[in-house]
Amino acid sequence: MNLSCSQWQDNSESVKHFAFAKFSAAAEQCLLLFTLILLMFLASLTGNALIALAICTNPTLHTPMYFFLANLSLLEIGYTCSVIPKMLQSLVSEARGISREGCATQMFFFTLFAISECCLLAAMAFDRYMAICSPLHYATRMSRGLCAQLAVVSWAVGCMVGLGQTNYIFSLNFCGPCEIDHFFCDLPPILALACGDTSRNEAAVFVVAVLCISSPFLLIIASYGRILAAVLIMPSPEGRRKALSTCSSHLLVVTLFYGSGSVTYLRPKASHSPGTDKLLALFYTVVTSMLNPIIYSLRNKEVKAALWRTLWKKALTRG
Repeated sequence: MNLSCSQWQDNSESVKHFAFAKFSAAAEQCLLLFTLILLMFLASLTGNALIALAICTNPTLHTPMYFFLANLSLLEIGYTCSVIPKMLQSLVSEARGISREGCATQMFFFTLFAISECCLLAAMAFDRYMAICSPLHYATRMSRGLCAQLAVVSWAVGCMVGLGQTNYIFSLNFCGPCEIDHFFCDLPPILALACGDTSRNEAAVFVVAVLCISSPFLLIIASYGRILAAVLIMPSPEGRRKALSTCSSHLLVVTLFYGSGSVTYLRPKASHSPGTDKLLALFYTVVTSMLNPIIYSLRNKEVKAALWRTLWKKALTRG
Protein backbone atom coordinates (compact mmCIF):
# COMPACT_ATOMS: atom_id res chain seq x y z
CA MET A 1 0.00 0.00 0.00
CA ASN A 2 1.41 3.37 -1.03
CA LEU A 3 1.21 5.80 1.88
CA SER A 4 2.39 8.87 0.01
CA CYS A 5 0.28 11.98 0.39
CA SER A 6 -0.19 12.39 -3.34
CA GLN A 7 -3.13 10.03 -3.46
CA TRP A 8 -4.92 11.83 -0.61
CA GLN A 9 -4.14 15.48 -1.31
CA ASP A 10 -4.34 17.82 -4.25
CA ASN A 11 -2.21 20.91 -4.65
CA SER A 12 -4.79 23.33 -3.31
CA GLU A 13 -6.27 21.52 -0.38
CA SER A 14 -5.23 20.51 3.09
CA VAL A 15 -4.42 16.85 3.74
CA LYS A 16 -7.63 14.84 4.03
CA HIS A 17 -6.11 11.56 5.18
CA PHE A 18 -3.26 10.58 7.46
CA ALA A 19 -1.27 7.41 8.01
CA PHE A 20 0.31 6.09 11.19
CA ALA A 21 4.02 5.34 11.05
CA LYS A 22 5.15 1.73 11.26
CA PHE A 23 6.29 0.54 14.67
CA SER A 24 9.04 -1.54 13.14
CA ALA A 25 10.14 -2.79 9.74
CA ALA A 26 10.54 -6.30 11.20
CA ALA A 27 7.30 -8.29 10.95
CA GLU A 28 8.31 -10.49 13.90
CA GLN A 29 8.64 -7.48 16.20
CA CYS A 30 5.26 -6.13 15.11
CA LEU A 31 3.63 -9.51 15.72
CA LEU A 32 5.20 -9.78 19.18
CA LEU A 33 4.08 -6.25 20.06
CA PHE A 34 0.60 -6.99 18.70
CA THR A 35 0.31 -10.07 20.93
CA LEU A 36 1.51 -8.25 24.07
CA ILE A 37 -0.73 -5.22 23.55
CA LEU A 38 -3.73 -7.40 22.68
CA LEU A 39 -3.30 -9.41 25.89
CA MET A 40 -2.98 -6.23 27.99
CA PHE A 41 -5.97 -4.71 26.20
CA LEU A 42 -8.15 -7.75 26.90
CA ALA A 43 -6.95 -7.85 30.52
CA SER A 44 -7.80 -4.15 30.90
CA LEU A 45 -11.27 -4.55 29.38
CA THR A 46 -12.05 -7.64 31.45
CA GLY A 47 -10.74 -6.21 34.73
CA ASN A 48 -12.46 -2.84 34.42
CA ALA A 49 -15.72 -4.38 33.21
CA LEU A 50 -15.74 -6.85 36.13
CA ILE A 51 -15.10 -4.08 38.68
CA ALA A 52 -17.90 -1.91 37.24
CA LEU A 53 -20.25 -4.92 37.15
CA ALA A 54 -19.34 -6.02 40.69
CA ILE A 55 -19.98 -2.54 42.08
CA CYS A 56 -23.29 -2.17 40.24
CA THR A 57 -24.62 -5.58 41.29
CA ASN A 58 -23.50 -5.58 44.95
CA PRO A 59 -25.56 -3.27 47.21
CA THR A 60 -22.82 -3.29 49.85
CA LEU A 61 -20.62 -1.35 47.42
CA HIS A 62 -23.18 1.38 46.74
CA THR A 63 -21.10 4.00 48.53
CA PRO A 64 -19.41 7.18 47.21
CA MET A 65 -15.94 5.61 47.00
CA TYR A 66 -17.13 2.69 44.88
CA PHE A 67 -19.45 4.89 42.82
CA PHE A 68 -16.39 6.87 41.72
CA LEU A 69 -14.42 3.65 41.18
CA ALA A 70 -17.15 2.35 38.85
CA ASN A 71 -16.96 5.61 36.89
CA LEU A 72 -13.17 5.28 36.74
CA SER A 73 -13.50 1.77 35.31
CA LEU A 74 -15.91 3.00 32.63
CA LEU A 75 -13.51 5.81 31.74
CA GLU A 76 -10.65 3.34 31.45
CA ILE A 77 -12.70 1.16 29.09
CA GLY A 78 -13.49 4.15 26.87
CA TYR A 79 -9.91 5.40 27.13
CA THR A 80 -8.36 2.19 25.80
CA CYS A 81 -11.10 1.51 23.23
CA SER A 82 -10.54 4.93 21.65
CA VAL A 83 -6.90 4.12 20.88
CA ILE A 84 -5.93 0.45 21.02
CA PRO A 85 -8.10 -1.19 18.27
CA LYS A 86 -6.69 1.08 15.54
CA MET A 87 -3.18 0.58 16.90
CA LEU A 88 -3.58 -3.20 16.79
CA GLN A 89 -4.77 -2.97 13.19
CA SER A 90 -1.76 -0.86 12.24
CA LEU A 91 0.62 -3.41 13.74
CA VAL A 92 -0.45 -6.32 11.55
CA SER A 93 -1.89 -4.63 8.49
CA GLU A 94 -0.79 -2.22 5.79
CA ALA A 95 -4.11 -0.40 6.28
CA ARG A 96 -2.59 2.23 8.55
CA GLY A 97 -4.50 5.14 7.08
CA ILE A 98 -7.11 7.24 8.88
CA SER A 99 -9.29 10.02 7.52
CA ARG A 100 -9.09 13.56 8.84
CA GLU A 101 -12.57 13.12 10.37
CA GLY A 102 -11.61 9.78 11.89
CA CYS A 103 -8.47 11.29 13.38
CA ALA A 104 -10.47 14.20 14.85
CA THR A 105 -12.99 11.74 16.34
CA GLN A 106 -10.23 9.67 17.92
CA MET A 107 -8.58 12.79 19.36
CA PHE A 108 -11.89 14.00 20.81
CA PHE A 109 -12.70 10.76 22.59
CA PHE A 110 -9.16 10.24 23.84
CA THR A 111 -9.09 13.79 25.25
CA LEU A 112 -12.58 13.42 26.72
CA PHE A 113 -11.70 10.25 28.64
CA ALA A 114 -8.23 11.48 29.70
CA ILE A 115 -9.39 14.86 31.06
CA SER A 116 -12.46 13.29 32.69
CA GLU A 117 -10.16 10.86 34.48
CA CYS A 118 -8.00 13.74 35.74
CA CYS A 119 -11.09 15.39 37.24
CA LEU A 120 -12.52 12.13 38.59
CA LEU A 121 -9.29 11.28 40.40
CA ALA A 122 -9.54 14.68 42.12
CA ALA A 123 -13.15 13.90 43.11
CA MET A 124 -12.01 10.56 44.54
CA ALA A 125 -9.33 12.33 46.60
CA PHE A 126 -11.96 14.75 47.92
CA ASP A 127 -14.14 11.78 48.89
CA ARG A 128 -11.25 10.23 50.88
CA TYR A 129 -10.60 13.60 52.53
CA MET A 130 -14.23 13.84 53.67
CA ALA A 131 -14.27 10.23 54.89
CA ILE A 132 -11.11 10.58 57.01
CA CYS A 133 -11.15 14.23 58.07
CA SER A 134 -14.89 14.62 58.61
CA PRO A 135 -16.25 11.12 59.36
CA LEU A 136 -19.25 12.29 61.42
CA HIS A 137 -20.59 14.39 58.54
CA TYR A 138 -19.42 12.13 55.70
CA ALA A 139 -22.74 10.39 55.04
CA THR A 140 -24.71 13.64 54.83
CA ARG A 141 -22.17 15.73 52.92
CA MET A 142 -21.17 13.07 50.40
CA SER A 143 -24.75 12.44 49.36
CA ARG A 144 -25.77 10.61 46.20
CA GLY A 145 -26.68 13.91 44.65
CA LEU A 146 -23.25 15.45 45.27
CA CYS A 147 -21.45 12.33 44.03
CA ALA A 148 -23.54 12.36 40.84
CA GLN A 149 -22.79 16.07 40.36
CA LEU A 150 -19.04 15.52 40.76
CA ALA A 151 -19.12 12.66 38.24
CA VAL A 152 -21.20 14.68 35.75
CA VAL A 153 -18.87 17.67 36.08
CA SER A 154 -15.86 15.39 35.45
CA TRP A 155 -17.40 14.00 32.27
CA ALA A 156 -18.63 17.45 31.18
CA VAL A 157 -15.20 19.07 31.61
CA GLY A 158 -13.65 16.26 29.57
CA CYS A 159 -16.26 16.73 26.85
CA MET A 160 -15.77 20.50 26.66
CA VAL A 161 -11.97 20.27 26.59
CA GLY A 162 -12.14 17.49 24.00
CA LEU A 163 -14.42 19.52 21.74
CA GLY A 164 -12.39 22.70 22.18
CA GLN A 165 -8.97 21.13 21.61
CA THR A 166 -10.09 19.00 18.67
CA ASN A 167 -11.82 21.91 16.94
CA TYR A 168 -8.80 24.14 17.57
CA ILE A 169 -6.30 21.64 16.14
CA PHE A 170 -8.34 20.61 13.11
CA SER A 171 -9.16 24.18 12.12
CA LEU A 172 -5.53 24.28 10.93
CA ASN A 173 -4.37 23.29 7.46
CA PHE A 174 -2.17 20.25 6.99
CA CYS A 175 0.05 20.52 3.92
CA GLY A 176 1.99 17.29 4.33
CA PRO A 177 3.74 15.07 5.13
CA CYS A 178 0.69 13.08 6.14
CA GLU A 179 2.42 10.35 8.19
CA ILE A 180 1.75 10.60 11.94
CA ASP A 181 4.85 9.53 13.84
CA HIS A 182 2.75 7.99 16.59
CA PHE A 183 0.20 5.20 17.02
CA PHE A 184 -2.87 7.39 17.58
CA CYS A 185 -4.04 10.95 16.90
CA ASP A 186 -2.51 12.66 19.90
CA LEU A 187 -2.22 16.46 19.99
CA PRO A 188 1.59 17.00 19.68
CA PRO A 189 2.20 14.69 16.68
CA ILE A 190 -0.82 16.13 14.82
CA LEU A 191 0.30 19.69 15.50
CA ALA A 192 3.70 18.79 14.06
CA LEU A 193 2.03 18.17 10.68
CA ALA A 194 0.27 21.54 10.48
CA CYS A 195 1.33 24.23 8.01
CA GLY A 196 3.17 27.39 9.01
CA ASP A 197 3.95 28.68 12.47
CA THR A 198 2.11 26.71 15.15
CA SER A 199 3.81 28.24 18.19
CA ARG A 200 0.57 29.88 19.36
CA ASN A 201 -1.33 26.64 18.97
CA GLU A 202 1.36 24.76 20.88
CA ALA A 203 1.28 27.37 23.64
CA ALA A 204 -2.52 27.09 23.88
CA VAL A 205 -2.36 23.28 24.06
CA PHE A 206 0.33 23.55 26.77
CA VAL A 207 -1.77 26.02 28.82
CA VAL A 208 -4.81 23.73 28.63
CA ALA A 209 -2.64 20.76 29.63
CA VAL A 210 -1.28 22.69 32.61
CA LEU A 211 -4.78 23.70 33.72
CA CYS A 212 -6.38 20.30 33.17
CA ILE A 213 -3.52 18.23 34.60
CA SER A 214 -2.02 20.51 37.25
CA SER A 215 -5.26 21.90 38.73
CA PRO A 216 -6.80 18.50 39.63
CA PHE A 217 -3.37 17.29 40.76
CA LEU A 218 -3.01 20.24 43.14
CA LEU A 219 -6.46 19.46 44.55
CA ILE A 220 -5.34 15.88 45.10
CA ILE A 221 -2.14 17.04 46.84
CA ALA A 222 -4.15 19.41 49.05
CA SER A 223 -6.63 16.65 49.97
CA TYR A 224 -3.89 14.19 50.87
CA GLY A 225 -1.98 16.85 52.79
CA ARG A 226 -5.03 17.30 55.03
CA ILE A 227 -5.51 13.53 55.22
CA LEU A 228 -1.90 13.00 56.31
CA ALA A 229 -2.22 15.71 58.96
CA ALA A 230 -5.39 14.05 60.30
CA VAL A 231 -3.82 10.58 60.29
CA LEU A 232 -0.75 11.71 62.20
CA ILE A 233 -2.82 12.90 65.15
CA MET A 234 -4.96 9.76 65.35
CA PRO A 235 -4.36 8.09 68.74
CA SER A 236 -4.89 4.53 67.50
CA PRO A 237 -2.25 2.75 65.33
CA GLU A 238 -5.06 0.58 63.94
CA GLY A 239 -7.01 3.70 62.94
CA ARG A 240 -3.95 5.13 61.19
CA ARG A 241 -3.31 1.87 59.35
CA LYS A 242 -6.93 1.60 58.21
CA ALA A 243 -7.06 5.22 57.08
CA LEU A 244 -3.86 4.90 55.06
CA SER A 245 -4.91 1.57 53.53
CA THR A 246 -8.10 3.12 52.11
CA CYS A 247 -5.97 5.74 50.33
CA SER A 248 -3.05 3.64 49.13
CA SER A 249 -4.76 2.23 46.02
CA HIS A 250 -5.92 5.64 44.89
CA LEU A 251 -2.50 7.18 45.49
CA LEU A 252 -0.82 4.47 43.42
CA VAL A 253 -3.25 5.01 40.52
CA VAL A 254 -2.75 8.79 40.73
CA THR A 255 1.03 8.35 40.64
CA LEU A 256 0.92 6.12 37.57
CA PHE A 257 -1.58 8.26 35.66
CA TYR A 258 -0.29 11.72 36.49
CA GLY A 259 3.35 10.68 36.35
CA SER A 260 3.21 9.41 32.77
CA GLY A 261 0.80 12.17 31.67
CA SER A 262 2.94 14.97 33.12
CA VAL A 263 6.12 13.67 31.54
CA THR A 264 4.35 13.46 28.19
CA TYR A 265 2.51 16.78 28.03
CA LEU A 266 4.30 19.13 30.44
CA ARG A 267 7.94 18.65 29.53
CA PRO A 268 9.66 21.10 27.11
CA LYS A 269 9.17 20.54 23.39
CA ALA A 270 12.94 20.29 22.84
CA SER A 271 13.09 17.16 24.99
CA HIS A 272 10.42 15.31 22.97
CA SER A 273 11.42 12.40 20.77
CA PRO A 274 9.04 10.11 18.82
CA GLY A 275 10.45 6.94 20.39
CA THR A 276 10.13 8.19 23.97
CA ASP A 277 6.67 9.64 23.32
CA LYS A 278 5.45 6.30 21.95
CA LEU A 279 6.76 4.37 24.95
CA LEU A 280 5.14 6.82 27.37
CA ALA A 281 1.88 6.71 25.43
CA LEU A 282 1.89 2.92 25.53
CA PHE A 283 2.34 3.11 29.29
CA TYR A 284 -0.53 5.48 30.03
CA THR A 285 -2.95 4.08 27.44
CA VAL A 286 -2.37 0.34 27.93
CA VAL A 287 -0.34 -0.46 31.04
CA THR A 288 -2.01 1.85 33.58
CA SER A 289 -5.49 0.83 32.38
CA MET A 290 -4.55 -2.81 32.89
CA LEU A 291 -2.95 -2.18 36.30
CA ASN A 292 -5.82 -0.15 37.81
CA PRO A 293 -8.22 -3.12 38.27
CA ILE A 294 -5.35 -5.20 39.69
CA ILE A 295 -4.39 -2.44 42.15
CA TYR A 296 -7.94 -1.91 43.39
CA SER A 297 -8.86 -5.60 43.57
CA LEU A 298 -5.67 -6.78 45.25
CA ARG A 299 -5.56 -3.99 47.83
CA ASN A 300 -9.26 -3.89 48.67
CA LYS A 301 -10.95 -6.81 50.41
CA GLU A 302 -14.48 -5.56 49.64
CA VAL A 303 -13.76 -5.33 45.91
CA LYS A 304 -12.15 -8.79 45.92
CA ALA A 305 -15.17 -10.27 47.72
CA ALA A 306 -17.59 -8.55 45.31
CA LEU A 307 -15.64 -9.81 42.29
CA TRP A 308 -15.72 -13.37 43.60
CA ARG A 309 -19.47 -13.10 44.23
CA THR A 310 -20.05 -11.77 40.74
CA LEU A 311 -17.95 -14.50 39.13
CA TRP A 312 -19.62 -17.16 41.28
CA LYS A 313 -23.09 -15.97 40.24
CA LYS A 314 -22.06 -16.07 36.57
CA ALA A 315 -20.69 -19.59 36.99
CA LEU A 316 -23.91 -20.77 38.68
CA THR A 317 -26.03 -19.14 35.96
CA ARG A 318 -24.08 -20.89 33.21
CA GLY A 319 -24.25 -24.16 35.11
